[in-house]
Amino acid sequence: MQLANFFPVLYRALISLATLFIVTKIVGKKQVSEFSLFDYVIGISIGNFAAEMTINLDSPELDGILAVLIFGVVAYFVSYLTLHSIFLRRFFMGTPTMIIQDGKLLRKNMKKSRLDMNNLLEEARIKGYFDISKIQYGVLEANGEMSFLPYAEYQPLTPKVMNQKVIKECLIGNVIIDGKLMSDNLKLLGKDEKWLLKQLKDKGIKKQKEVLLATLDETGKLVIFRGNDDIVPLNVLE
Repeated sequence: MQLANFFPVLYRALISLATLFIVTKIVGKKQVSEFSLFDYVIGISIGNFAAEMTINLDSPELDGILAVLIFGVVAYFVSYLTLHSIFLRRFFMGTPTMIIQDGKLLRKNMKKSRLDMNNLLEEARIKGYFDISKIQYGVLEANGEMSFLPYAEYQPLTPKVMNQKVIKECLIGNVIIDGKLMSDNLKLLGKDEKWLLKQLKDKGIKKQKEVLLATLDETGKLVIFRGNDDIVPLNVLE
C-alpha cells in the first residue's frame, strides 16, 4: 500500500468500525454459536461491505455505510418479526431436527441435515458421550449445535434423586478487587464500607489494599483472599 493511501484507508477503517459497532448495537448481541443461517448470511454480507468500504478507495464511503445500515435494519426487523410469529421464526431461524430417537439413528434426517456419522460422533464426544449407545435422544438444533439426552440409567445423579436436602445457592458479590472497594456490590448485599472495614480489622487486616479479593454472599459470609508479596499462594480467611 502506498503511503499516500494510508490516511484514506485509516479514515475509512474507522468509519467502517464505527458503523459496524452501531449496527451491532441495533441488531443485538449474539454469540457465533447462536447464529441462525439468516444471521450468518447477514453477518458475512455486512463484513464484506465493511471491508469493501475500507479498501476500495474508488467507491464512495457513503455507499458502504448505507449498505451496512440497510442490512442491519433488515436484520433488526426480521428479529422483531420472528419474536411475534412462529411461522416466520421457523422460516428464518429454522427448526430442530431429531437425529436419534429412542436410541435409533434417523438416517433420513441425518442426510437431510447434511450430517455424517463422523460429525455426529464428534459432537457426542464433545458433549461427553464416547459411547453413543448411551444416548436416547439426539437433536440437531436450529443453530447447528447438537443436544443429547442419555438413557435414565446414564444420567448424572441429582440431590432430588438421592433424596438429599438441597442447599440453596446465594448471591455472591465481589466487594474488594485488587484492594479497591466495590461500593455498589456492597450496597446491593445490604452492607456498607464501615461494616466491611470492621470485618477486615477483626481478621487482622489493617488496610483494604492488603486484600487481593473479598467476596460476600447474602447470608453475610465474607471470604477474603489475602495475597502475599508475590500474590501466590493465597491465604483464605473466612
